[in-house]
This record gives sequence, structure tokens and C-alpha cells, in this order.
Amino acid sequence: MLPGMAGKRSPKTDVAGDITIVGAGNLGTALALALHDAGYVIDRIVSRGGRASLQRVLRLAREVGASAISVRQAKLQAQVIWLCVPDSAIGAAAKSIANATEWKKRIALHSSGALTSDELAALRKRGAAVASVHPLMTFVRGSRPSLKDVPFAIEGDARAVRAARAIVRALQGRSFPIRKEHKAAYHAWGMFSSPLLCALLAAGERVAAAAGVSRKAARDRMLPILQQTLANYARLGAAESSSGPIVRGDVDTVKKHLEVLRKVPEGREVYIALAGTALRELPARNRDALREVLRGSAKC
Repeated sequence: MLPGMAGKRSPKTDVAGDITIVGAGNLGTALALALHDAGYVIDRIVSRGGRASLQRVLRLAREVGASAISVRQAKLQAQVIWLCVPDSAIGAAAKSIANATEWKKRIALHSSGALTSDELAALRKRGAAVASVHPLMTFVRGSRPSLKDVPFAIEGDARAVRAARAIVRALQGRSFPIRKEHKAAYHAWGMFSSPLLCALLAAGERVAAAAGVSRKAARDRMLPILQQTLANYARLGAAESSSGPIVRGDVDTVKKHLEVLRKVPEGREVYIALAGTALRELPARNRDALREVLRGSAKC
């Protein structure tokens, strides 16, 4: 245990069992805070080592009344051990804490969207029930999103799945089952919901520059149409929320777009790809003519 971190405990509730969080990155921080607010006792926050990691763990431990320890010192007592580390580190982190407790009757979870509960095989072999529990939410530095109504994809051993569902209910989230063989596709779907959306917005800012609009101004001016589009999508779905020249079948306008976007090749590439998707998935007039325009532009 690190000096001065004897952690004040929050009161237990009918949904609480002690929980240890391994890792204090963006996800681990948001999860620990949400669990603490839901009445869970956060027993320990475990650092995987390194000065920056230790500093994050110390700050988070203070916020949730937990003890801060390094993985080398780990003697784990909590009922649930939740690994919130990068995907590439899950297997190694599991092995590093395999001797830190008696695992029978304990629950081990990780929060990878792409990897299955088998990443925790080292702990399963020692008697733990294991599961992957992934919130379909974005976690970035400086943002602490609520987990209320957030969907959590869960797969793993029956006992761990039951415990994970109870935790998600306490967080006021929504759990749903995911098959192991579907996890990679599930995570790719999640990419479309946030990281690739950010990439699209970044491409839009580049195109705005060609119209003489700065990145900051572009961000401010795009927000109303983005917010309305999301509101339309939530109420009507993708097909009924689509507007613009492809829906109208305005071939000449699409040609003008493609011509001016020669100045912004990155934006042109994205435009052609997404316009092609729109022709396949969304309402459109003059589909054949628009396909020909896009096909010809892709060759240039």
C-alpha cells in the first residue's frame, strides 16, 4: 500500500460488494467513480507501475476512498477484481495478479470490447469466474460520462455474468449478452459510433478550411446541424433522417462537390466512400447516374 492511502470506506448497500479496480485510465476512472456513487466499496486501485500510472492511481484512490497499491504489492481481498487496462495488457495483467489472492468464489472482469473473457484464463484456472463487461461509451481525458442508460455487452462464465448484470443494474446501465465470436464485429460497430465519427468530423473541418472557415469556427457552426441530425436519427432512424443532394438525386451538385474537393484529397476520399454507402443504404434518386459520377471520380 502506498503511504497515506488507508482509504476511507463508503457505506455498504444491498448491491455492494468490495471491488478492486486495476488501472486508472479514462475508463477505470469513470467506472470507479460511478461504482462509488452507486454505493460500492472500492477497496483498492491497482497501478501497473510507472510514475504516471502511480500518480493517476493516487488521485483516483483519494476520490473514491480506496487504497492505492502497485501491482507488485497487490494482495487482493475484494470480491470483484475489474481490470481496466489496454487490450494488449489484459493477459499479462491477469498473470501478474494470479498469486495476489485465493481466486475461488471471486469474480474477475475486464472491459475490452474486442477481446473475450478468455483473456482472463490465468485467473479462471485458479478458480475465478470471469467475464468481459464492455460499456458502449466513449471515455476521454477530461470527460467523466454518466453510465446511466449506457449499454454494457457481457459474456463469460455464468456466475461472473450474473454478478456483472447486477453491477450494471446498480449503475443504472443496460446489459445485453454478446457471443464470443461476435465481439470483434461488435467493437467495430462501436468504432462507427464514436472514433470514426470523430474522424468524419475532422475531415469535415478540413473541407471547411477550403471554404475559408477555421477549424474552431467550423466546430461551432456544425454543432446545430449535428445535434439535429442525431435527434432525427434517434426518433426516425437513418433512412428518414437523410437529406441533401443524394436524396434529391442532384447529380450536378455532387459533381461540383467532387471537383472542389480535389483541393482536399482526404475529404474527397471520405466523401466518395460515404456517398457510396448512402446510395446503398439510404433513400436516393438518380442512383445509377450518381453511381457513375462516384465511380468516375474514384478513378481520378
